[in-house]
Amino acid sequence: LEARLHLNCPDWGWELKLKSSSAWTRLVTSLRLPDALMEKSKTDSQSVDVTESSTGLVLEEPSRPAWGSKLQYILAQVGFSVGLGNVWRFPYLCHQNGGGAFLFLYLILLLVMGIPLFFLELAAGQSIRQGSIGVWKHINPRLCGIGFASCVVCSLVSLYYNVIIAWSLFYFGHSFQYPLPWESCPTLANQTVAVTECLESSATTYFWYHEALNITSSINVSGGLDATMTGCLLAAWVIVCLAMIKGIKSSGKVMYFSSIFPYVVLFCFLIRGLLLEGSIDGIRYMFTPKVEILIDTQVWRQAATQVFFALGLGFGSVIAYSSYNTRTNNCHFDAFLVSFINFLTSVFATLVVFAVLGFRANVLTQKCVARNSLKVIDLIDNGVLNGSLIPEYLNFSTVTNQEYREWFDSARSVLIPLHIQQCKLEQEMQKGVEGTGLAFIAFTETITHFPASPFWSILFFLMLLNLGMSTMFGNMQGILTPLLDNFSCLARRKSIFTVVCCILGFVIGMIFTQRSGNYFVTMFDDYSATLPLIIVVLFELIAVAWVYGADRFMDDIQAMIGHRPVVVYKYLWKFVCPTIMLALLLASLIRMCIKHPQYRAWSQEKAEETLLDYPGWALAMMILLIIIACLPIPLMYIQYTVQDRLNRNTAYSECVYIRGDGDDEPTLPVNENEEEEPGRNGYLKVETDEEGLERAELLAEEEDALEMDDMSHDKKDELSVKA
Repeated sequence: LEARLHLNCPDWGWELKLKSSSAWTRLVTSLRLPDALMEKSKTDSQSVDVTESSTGLVLEEPSRPAWGSKLQYILAQVGFSVGLGNVWRFPYLCHQNGGGAFLFLYLILLLVMGIPLFFLELAAGQSIRQGSIGVWKHINPRLCGIGFASCVVCSLVSLYYNVIIAWSLFYFGHSFQYPLPWESCPTLANQTVAVTECLESSATTYFWYHEALNITSSINVSGGLDATMTGCLLAAWVIVCLAMIKGIKSSGKVMYFSSIFPYVVLFCFLIRGLLLEGSIDGIRYMFTPKVEILIDTQVWRQAATQVFFALGLGFGSVIAYSSYNTRTNNCHFDAFLVSFINFLTSVFATLVVFAVLGFRANVLTQKCVARNSLKVIDLIDNGVLNGSLIPEYLNFSTVTNQEYREWFDSARSVLIPLHIQQCKLEQEMQKGVEGTGLAFIAFTETITHFPASPFWSILFFLMLLNLGMSTMFGNMQGILTPLLDNFSCLARRKSIFTVVCCILGFVIGMIFTQRSGNYFVTMFDDYSATLPLIIVVLFELIAVAWVYGADRFMDDIQAMIGHRPVVVYKYLWKFVCPTIMLALLLASLIRMCIKHPQYRAWSQEKAEETLLDYPGWALAMMILLIIIACLPIPLMYIQYTVQDRLNRNTAYSECVYIRGDGDDEPTLPVNENEEEEPGRNGYLKVETDEEGLERAELLAEEEDALEMDDMSHDKKDELSVKA
């Protein structure tokens, strides 16, 4: 509202300064300024603040940086949207929610909700060529809180996301050993006996919780900082800082490697996995549909949430990346291209994960069969079981999984009371396949069974590093771009500001490198982004479809890409997507209210994960995170509303007319129904609306009258002739 527009018009002989929210729009209307002058004002000013919706989205800003090529831009968008969630979150959801049926459900929601929202953010960023703050501020200043909320969410996500990159760096550094340090259980000091906790769980699980995290028993026990993990976090932030310090000129070039390399690694793992025993069983398990899940509302909620996060909606990063595009770029094609690359990548990664997990489950099932066979033989030797229970054709030393299963089913009534369980491939597939457990426990355990395991470990964690870094670059763009666009003092010191942000990220991020840091990562991942992002995207839809107008927005898109999008987008933006977002918001709130928040803690006594309730202070911290992320939206709305009313309630508009030195007296038409009155060459300062313009005329006339009284009649006649 304090924007100042400087218009130097030497041909007119006067200079105009505006200092009001609506003065520019009203002045243009009342004075009927020529189009050339209107265009000049847009290029001379960084932004135009108005209380009503702006008159158009397309603004020229020739000095803005641009992508080196279209490929660089596409790779940046793909790199941001394709992240760690595609490798460990999507396979878990597909596994838990019906396999092929979940894929079908996910594809439907992608078409109905994901692509339209992604297209909206791409078009808004490309048309206005600003970060998330500038985009929504241009549409309506009262909605600029949407952009600030996106920045806050990006900041919170970046804090813990870089810790996951630090974990990957830790494992990457330990991969240059043979054998791998998580391949076998360590022994007790000065003994040859393995650690009991490791034997009761697994070598990879023990290494993850004790060597990597050095974890405590609960979130209440801090345990102090872990020096090794703090060093890895510092290294992660240094990499991010070096890649971001020159903006898209530096980060864009990094995308060529960080976005393509993960696909190469996934393809290598797929080929290697298909050659392993049990991989086909894992893939068959993945694609076996469970149609009954389609009537489960919880599955729909999880699918919608995954679509939402997979494309990076609401973070502001999509808007930031698209703002560096040329005006004529076909953002409609980009929306479909990036969305389907993301979907196919998720399916491809799930295929790789289930092929590898199928092999792992087969190995674990064989170990289960071997253990149970020894128990049965021992019970027979002790006379507890009859030797005739084992058929003559069955040799326990070479028994297969299928043979054991058939034999167990025939003797189930005898074996179950003796605590001998069935060894099922499906049960082993369900163990350790969610989130960090998939990457740092299940997958690392599978790699230990590969020939040349260090090589595959290096490839895998290098892939995780690239996936994490490409997403992290997008998160940082979502923070830096809108702030640099809207605060010129920061833009002049761009490199310094980038370094300061990375330093702050490292200092605050040390909360996650405590021994209890993993519990805080889980808390931030579950509660700092989900609800705020849903609210952000809901307000984005309101801003574009209802405040600015869906038809006007489609007109702007037509001006950019040369053709008008199909009319179905209008109804998706106005009705369908807001309805889905509201339903998702309500479902998330209800789930949080009816189910007490819990986290998984490592129990050293039981050598397994246990579910614990979050303590009171942690619940307060969750609520605070959600409030902090959402607070900018109402705050900025209230601020601009109050400021606008104060301006409107001003007793009178200050309109000072200062006499100039020139002799020219150009005409200034105020109203088309009134004759043009001569004005004196001078300095006109307008601070509010058209009433101020009328007062300016009256003051000018009064000043002329007083001067005319003091002058001689000859001078009057001379001035009249000149007029």
